[in-house]
Amino acid sequence: MSVYEILTIIVVLFGGLAFFLYGMNLMTDGLERMAGGKLESILKSASSSKVKGIALGAGVTAVIQSSSATTVMLVGLVGSGIMTLPQTIGMLMGSNIGTTITPWITGLSSLNGSGNSLTWVNFLKPSFFTPIIAVVGIILIMFFGTKNRKNKDIGKVCLGFAVLMQGMELMSDSVSFLSETDANGVLKYGDAFFKAVDFFKTPYVGIWLAFIVGTIFTAVIQSSSAATGVLQVLVAATTIVENGVTKGMGYQIVIPLILGINIGTCVTAVISSLGANNDARRVAVTHLTIKVIAATLCMVPFAVIEAIGPDFLQNIPSVWGIATFHTLFNITSTALLYPFTGLIMKLSYKMVKEKDSGKQVAYLDPILIQQSPAVAISECYNLAIEMCGCAKETVLLSLDNVDSYESKTSQIILDNEELIDKYEDNIGTYLVKVSARALSDADSKKVSKLLHTIGDFERLSDHAINIMKAADEMHEKKFSFSKEATAEISVITLALREILTLTADAFVTNDISLAKKVEPLEQVVDVLIAKTKSNHISRLQAGNCTIELGFILSDILNNYSRVSDHCSNIAVAIIETAHSSFETHEYLNAIKTQNNRDFLNAYQEYSKKYTF
Repeated sequence: MSVYEILTIIVVLFGGLAFFLYGMNLMTDGLERMAGGKLESILKSASSSKVKGIALGAGVTAVIQSSSATTVMLVGLVGSGIMTLPQTIGMLMGSNIGTTITPWITGLSSLNGSGNSLTWVNFLKPSFFTPIIAVVGIILIMFFGTKNRKNKDIGKVCLGFAVLMQGMELMSDSVSFLSETDANGVLKYGDAFFKAVDFFKTPYVGIWLAFIVGTIFTAVIQSSSAATGVLQVLVAATTIVENGVTKGMGYQIVIPLILGINIGTCVTAVISSLGANNDARRVAVTHLTIKVIAATLCMVPFAVIEAIGPDFLQNIPSVWGIATFHTLFNITSTALLYPFTGLIMKLSYKMVKEKDSGKQVAYLDPILIQQSPAVAISECYNLAIEMCGCAKETVLLSLDNVDSYESKTSQIILDNEELIDKYEDNIGTYLVKVSARALSDADSKKVSKLLHTIGDFERLSDHAINIMKAADEMHEKKFSFSKEATAEISVITLALREILTLTADAFVTNDISLAKKVEPLEQVVDVLIAKTKSNHISRLQAGNCTIELGFILSDILNNYSRVSDHCSNIAVAIIETAHSSFETHEYLNAIKTQNNRDFLNAYQEYSKKYTF
């Protein structure tokens, strides 16, 4: 065999593997975008029972064709505090079952029809239906996907499947030379391979070596489906009959390889959990623990049986035999371990010790960006809701300190402001990376909304700090406002409390009707602040107030005004997201200058409610 032929075989083999992995990624991406943000809510809905979790985990994984994607999503959901470890353990077990569907699909590549006759087997062969699916996918993407995102996503699923099956064909072709024989029926090139196969049959050692190889190979390519597909191709291509004896990779080698493949797939979740909080790491540890215990329960008795040396272990499995064992192993191990889920969780808590590191921003998993952008955006939205609540609380605490000073409140405000800065940095950086992915229209709107609002939440906390400092200064210098100024500030404070509540509720619930109430109230706040400043000048001229206290009052009022402005910005972002436009100034000018009855009615209502 020439150097060129050897290089061609290597290129085709790894090219086929690349096609397989890319096709699977394309399918998963298309299916997840079709599900959109529903995928996260579907996973969260399985928290009521472990049985429901197993069924849902199996179903979701079978649909998106990736147990790694499901597990990474669960790591992200637990890391962000949306779910807990007990809620995920059933789904972790179910994902192990769901991933076994892929070998049954890839097994279609081994079907053989009867020549050119139109039998039903021929119609099931990838060589027949894969080109058809590819054409359908291209048509949906190029001609029907420009205006309809769903058609484009369906097209991606079809094209991904076609690429996946083509990858299987390429891998099969690349290793077919191993079974080539000369005119005398003697192997031409496969001697070295079958010597390696014989080495894996070494008593007591070979099965463990095969187990390790399966684990490492799957950990490298990070896909148990691809690893099992490669195994199916290799077994099918290297099964030969020499001198009346069938040679190839028997169950003695295939079974430990499959068990190793099942452990190697855990590497994606483990990598995903690095740098995450304790609970997220426990999800990855639990997933790995389940796999290791299941493989051990099978490997130990298998090693004993292998030592006895029964003949059936030398039998060569078909691609369907590999798929069958893979499925039965995962179903049986799930059934055996189901009663011991409590003990497995306790073990994960022992392996990942609890460390009190203070209040932290929930972890945003970078692998989610690749595995499931829709869920990644949902996680950002969940964190933004936390950020919104923290910003609201911080401003309200600063208002409390103006009214009734507490030194411990100032420290809480400072701590919250630092936390909110981390929220903005983490969410903003993460969203920039997510936005580089191809997103659905709904997800793109969510990203735009978040990018337009997290800066305003951060600025709210900055103004809370400024208000706090003014309150600190008044407390240190034992200043107090006049009775009239105190009454005016109290009215403005009540208006600010309402505008903060309206804004937060509108953001959390995405309620457009609530968001539309913010701008009229913001205008009332501006009027109240202008009146207070004017009244202050009158009191200053009458000698009822000092210049130094006037500076503090002006500082407080300016920050009050900025708080209401940022509430207005957030509300406008919510409204404009629904209209796919972020022309903030144009929108505000329109509702103020046009005869907007709803705006005028709300403004008059708030003007009557807040007056002095």
